Amino acid sequence: MNLKSLAKDTALYGLVSIVGRFLNYLLVPVYTRVIVAESGGYGIVTNFYAYTALLLALLTFGMETTLFRFANKDGEDSKMVLSTILRLVGSVGVLFLALVFIFLGPISQKMGYAEHPEYVGCMALITALDAFQAILFCHLRQQKRPLKFAALKFAFIIPSILFTLFIFLVIPKMGASHPELLKLYVKYNYGVGLIFFTNLFCTAMVTFGFLKELKGITYGFDGALAKRLLAYSWPLLILSLMGVFNQVADKIIYPLVDSGPEGMVQLGIYGACVKVAMIMALLTQAFRYAYEPIIFNGSRDQNSPETLADGMKYFVVFALLAFLAVMVYLPILKTIFIGADYRSGIAVVPIVMMAEVFMGIYFNLSFWYKLSDQTLWGAVISAVGALVMVSVNVFGIPRWGYMACAWGGFAGYGVSMLMSYCLEQRKYPIKYDMKTILGFFGLTLALYFVYELLGRTSLAGDGDSVLTAWPLMAVGTVLLGIYCAAAWKLVIKKPAR
Repeated sequence: MNLKSLAKDTALYGLVSIVGRFLNYLLVPVYTRVIVAESGGYGIVTNFYAYTALLLALLTFGMETTLFRFANKDGEDSKMVLSTILRLVGSVGVLFLALVFIFLGPISQKMGYAEHPEYVGCMALITALDAFQAILFCHLRQQKRPLKFAALKFAFIIPSILFTLFIFLVIPKMGASHPELLKLYVKYNYGVGLIFFTNLFCTAMVTFGFLKELKGITYGFDGALAKRLLAYSWPLLILSLMGVFNQVADKIIYPLVDSGPEGMVQLGIYGACVKVAMIMALLTQAFRYAYEPIIFNGSRDQNSPETLADGMKYFVVFALLAFLAVMVYLPILKTIFIGADYRSGIAVVPIVMMAEVFMGIYFNLSFWYKLSDQTLWGAVISAVGALVMVSVNVFGIPRWGYMACAWGGFAGYGVSMLMSYCLEQRKYPIKYDMKTILGFFGLTLALYFVYELLGRTSLAGDGDSVLTAWPLMAVGTVLLGIYCAAAWKLVIKKPAR
């Protein structure tokens, strides 16, 4: 495997993902300090974007991976593939919008937004636009055009951040001179609703950056090709829905199980603390953006079992490094990113991060059924994982609150990972370097155990301060150095197969 090429592409796409998400993370301190936890406002934000993520998976229905698979497939016209997929996704988006706006009242009532149906309408428009843009972003990745990819991502991120800062930091101070702005601020849940309108505006503006790529829709529509695309993608739809459902179902289920204002308050606390753990999701996303084009480029040596095995090893080693780094510096991360009202939920971070490690491993394991066109297995595996996760949430939330959400994700991803590995070894055997992989898992757990043993207050809520945690983080840095030395000697310096 060309580790240098993979590292370069991961760095390019990772820079976009990490910098973009980091800039958005900078809003978390604003949200958790301006939006009072007891108001449940941040719970609304968490719940809203959980629905958006699930709907985005529905409206793209596996066509991102399908584009990679068919655009690089022998005998297929890549331009016709792009055009057909754009028309399919666009048509589904228009139908979705029509249904939402026809039944806007009942849908808003069921979702708990009867007083603000405009939130639901806004969500529908955002999701439909995001789904269409997802195919265009995928096209840029397939063509290996990371610069335009990055430019358009930042064209959304930077304006949305500036607008959000204006909403929460400027408008409240302008109340005396501009009472109409203050009235608008109060009307939409003290600025929370304005976040959604900002998102819609910025998403719509990004569409204009795709004017050149949008010409791809004029290449035509091939009905026979569409049938082949849908036959390949419908199991991926279930797979994607189940995968996203595993990520967001806790945020959808929580206010349904724990209804009332307090449920939304607890959801806000959980949603804020989970943001710290999303660093692992960034790493997985960056790896995916770089890795998929390499695997699906049609070259036999690129999607060989040896290549997949090496990719898994590199991912696990660096993912566990990210886990340790966040755990070591969690005392300062939580103080910087999470307001004092929300820190009571910080204990979910290590559980959610390890769940994200399982999810990343499961993603790497998923190539066996994608490359062998057995995507139905992916749907089955994800459905079982989702069932486990939902069960833990439904039965656990009344007893353990948001801790059940964290353990639900851990259990769901863990089951999916193990199922995929067992099936892969039977149907598409890949000889992973299990000695190295399990060795680094063992090393990570040992170092984490030592770290926690030396400082049991590192996951405390408000009782500890960053200052008293400095000696602990210094020791943690030494432990990180031990891990890095082992990774350098056993994986990085050692040549890949």
